[in-house]
Amino acid sequence: MFKEINILQTATAMARHAAERHSVIAENIANADTPGYKAKDLESFGEAFSRGVTLASTGEKQSPFRTETIAAKGAASPNGNTVSIEDQMWRSAGASRDHDTALTIYSKALTMLRSSLGGNR
Repeated sequence: MFKEINILQTATAMARHAAERHSVIAENIANADTPGYKAKDLESFGEAFSRGVTLASTGEKQSPFRTETIAAKGAASPNGNTVSIEDQMWRSAGASRDHDTALTIYSKALTMLRSSLGGNR
C-alpha cells in the first residue's frame, strides 16, 4: 500500500539542508576577521530539490548542495573580507526556521500516517 512516502524523504532532505546551511553560516562567522575571506551560502532548498537532490545522495561525505559566494551588501572591509555578522545572523534565523518547518512537516506526516493506519498513538 505505502511503497514510497516521498513527504518523509523530502522533509528529511529539507532538515539536512538547513543543518548544512547552519554549518556554512558558522564557517562564515568564524572567518569574519580573515583577510580576503568571501562569505558563502548554500543554494536554496527549492533549487536543490528541482535539481533532484535526493535522500540517497545525502549519505555521501561531500554535500549534495551547491555552495555559492554571497554578493557583499555594501563595501567589503578594508582587508577584503565580505562577511557581515548582521547578515549572517539573519541567514541563521532563516535556516533555523527552515529546520523547524521540516521537523513539523515530518511530525505531521507521521501523525497522518498513524491515523490512516487506525492508531492515534
